[in-house]
Amino acid sequence: KLTFQAYGKENEAIYSVSRSLLNILIMDLAEKEGVKFVFEKRCQHVNLEHTIVYLSDLDSDEQFAVQSDMIVGADGVFSLVRGMMQRTNRFNYEQQYIEHGYKELTIPAGKDNSFQLEKNALHIWPRGNFMFIALPNLEGSFTGTFFFPFEGKPSFESVKSEQQVHDFWQETFGDVMPLAPDLVKEYFKNPTSSLVNIRCYPWVQRDNVFLIGDAAHGIVPFYGQGMNAGFEDCAVLDDLLEEFPDDWHQLLDVYQQARKPNADAIADLALENFIEMRDKVADEKFLLRKKIESHLHRTYPETWIPLYTMISFHHDISYAEAQYRGKQNDAVMSKIMSVQDIEKKWQSLDYEEFIKDLR
Repeated sequence: KLTFQAYGKENEAIYSVSRSLLNILIMDLAEKEGVKFVFEKRCQHVNLEHTIVYLSDLDSDEQFAVQSDMIVGADGVFSLVRGMMQRTNRFNYEQQYIEHGYKELTIPAGKDNSFQLEKNALHIWPRGNFMFIALPNLEGSFTGTFFFPFEGKPSFESVKSEQQVHDFWQETFGDVMPLAPDLVKEYFKNPTSSLVNIRCYPWVQRDNVFLIGDAAHGIVPFYGQGMNAGFEDCAVLDDLLEEFPDDWHQLLDVYQQARKPNADAIADLALENFIEMRDKVADEKFLLRKKIESHLHRTYPETWIPLYTMISFHHDISYAEAQYRGKQNDAVMSKIMSVQDIEKKWQSLDYEEFIKDLR
């Protein structure tokens, strides 16, 4: 059964952006401000005490050291800077792989670069414990991502021959197969990747080394907020530079205390949204619940804001606050959904009594 679920109001939409093009744009802007980028170098070691970074050239293997006043660990989910911080006293670190991996697959453009699916939508094929999603690209194709358990039945482990893959997809995603004639070939060509959550604290070492972005808080991708969370780190730092222009100790302490609760919140929400995407969106009760939430948002826009709307469209609401208010919303919705014959009554129900405590 095919259903459509709006993200928010008519003027609210999310956009998929090319990571490579975004990187190019950011580098162009940074170079205009005097930032120098060095390519084809690998970071081998970091001396936290003396803020020295040891690099090697990928072509010649020549090694050299760079000393600076400060090191910003923006080196991703498997951060070498964080790895060195893990060796210091009282540094807390947690790494959690989920049981699912993912594989990217392509739905190519149709004739004359036409879209084979609705272009203004994120497409989800929920199948309980796994799912396939597809996001549109500008030239007419869709980038698909298949989220699947590593082990068990079915899983990457059990569905491994070409015939098994073909039969599984034909049976489970029968409407996808005609759209992607090279799916089986691509399935074996493209790598299977893992999904991990990273939590750590403190993010600051000696007032001159600190973590930012995925290095501090790598999360699973199911809210589409990983990069946005990193950009929020930058925005907070930028504000604090004006507030504490000559006090890096105070600035960095306020930075990590402000961002850590929000990083933890979006990490939790992303995992919860995975369950919603792969399982709940196929449930009739869940779809009714979303209709009621949309109705409440239209009727009481200042009082009732759905969790997804708070996360995606309200930049004035932090991740931590959205998580807290989302739990309040859940409690209200549980009462509403327990009303007898709610399927018949929801459009005429008096919701004032239910939401009075949210004001």
